[in-house]
Amino acid sequence: MQGQKTIRAFFFCVFFGIGAMVLSGSILCDVLLAFYHNKQLLHSQQQRTNHLKSLIEDYNALLEEIERDPNFVKRIAPATLGAEFDDADTIYPRATNDLQIAAKKVLAKDHNQELIEPEAPAWLTRCSEPHRRITLFFAGAGLILISFICFGSAEQKKPRR
Repeated sequence: MQGQKTIRAFFFCVFFGIGAMVLSGSILCDVLLAFYHNKQLLHSQQQRTNHLKSLIEDYNALLEEIERDPNFVKRIAPATLGAEFDDADTIYPRATNDLQIAAKKVLAKDHNQELIEPEAPAWLTRCSEPHRRITLFFAGAGLILISFICFGSAEQKKPRR
């Protein structure tokens, strides 16, 4: 008799637990999708923040170099602004437009690969469809009802006097 109660309690816990999980999952599906969407936004904003921090560090290093060496501006200004170099004793390599376009593509490609965002799991996307949510809801409710009806406490018969 005690073993039978243990088995009934075990099956009750299993069916009720699975049913409660499925029922709550179908109800909270939108909340989980919003969680993954917010997680994606946070991830992309952190990547952008890290990119801006690296740019700030580069500009700070450039400003420190300008403060340290006053001739630095004379050397970097023509390259930055695209003006002609005025130093007669130095040969400067010229970059063609094709090389500049190729370099820009490579730099843009690396930056875009860095901004890969995680996506919501495929099972969650499938479960968020309305007809599947309704099916999951009724399946969970059915498992909970089965657990109470079939594996609930057995009614004990009182002996007649």
